[in-house]
Amino acid sequence: MKRETDITALADGVRNGDRRALARAITLVESGRTDHRQDALALLDALGTERQALRIGLSGTPGVGKSTFIESFGLMLTGQGKRVAVLAVDPSSARSGGSILGDKTRMDHLARDPNAFIRPSPSQTQLGGVSRRSREAVALCEAAGFDIVLIETVGVGQSETVVAQMSDLFVLLLAPAGGDELQGVKRGIMEMADLILINKADGDLKSQATRTCADYAGALRLLRKRPQDPDGFPKALTMSALEAKGLEAAWDEMKVLADWRRETGVWQGTRSAQSSYWLAQDVRQGLLQMLQDDPQTAQRMKNAEKDVTSGRKAASAAAESVLEPMRRRLQP
Repeated sequence: MKRETDITALADGVRNGDRRALARAITLVESGRTDHRQDALALLDALGTERQALRIGLSGTPGVGKSTFIESFGLMLTGQGKRVAVLAVDPSSARSGGSILGDKTRMDHLARDPNAFIRPSPSQTQLGGVSRRSREAVALCEAAGFDIVLIETVGVGQSETVVAQMSDLFVLLLAPAGGDELQGVKRGIMEMADLILINKADGDLKSQATRTCADYAGALRLLRKRPQDPDGFPKALTMSALEAKGLEAAWDEMKVLADWRRETGVWQGTRSAQSSYWLAQDVRQGLLQMLQDDPQTAQRMKNAEKDVTSGRKAASAAAESVLEPMRRRLQP
């Protein structure tokens, strides 16, 4: 009974916008402990999905100025009376699993804003640059009444496009004078982007930023038009996070796109498709965990590893020796 009472109290705290309760709730959903996972599911079920925020995914190569942009952009939004949550997914240590960088320390002005909430989370080596439970943390921020949730992801390359599966808008941040980045960021991530922002359009880099923006605008015109976009999208813009210039224009474009998607039903259709995607992902993760917890499978894995490391079997053949008994068990 006490656990149920604790979950109810935590849910009430989140709904009321209690920042400590929200921080505790996110810690709970990020935990890998089995008992914590059960509590996390109960909490998410208790909160429901009635509240919806504008989810903005933000990606970009390392050093492009994502944290500076988020701080300037977030302060502009809170200045307009908006409540802003930032989920900054840090690169993780391969040894300890902890965060290498500290995004919160680089957004000190926004971190002190009463209308903002910043939560750094280690990516835990998750493919795609987002924590496995980032989407649940987004749902918690929505339940807490935040108007906008910014999801900053690890700038690791094309696989980072998974952030588009938990966002309403996907913004790609790039640096000026990056002609080679047309190759570096890959076509896949450009096809996902709703808005490309060329940062650092200030000082000596201003003219280069303008040329880079024109290059990307031309590249976007070559891409096939997407059914979820009105005319003119996706588009490229210049801005300076350091001087807080171009942020209003970028926000205006985001609102135009978000409003159009709401009015045409694209918004709800996209969220439904995302729910289906994450259902499949959770089932896959659950099946993998079940296999890892099965003693017989664990022993076959050890035997297969010995065969592979000794050179007696190829990796593909050894993998088949692990999987075949499970196929027989699943057959009616």
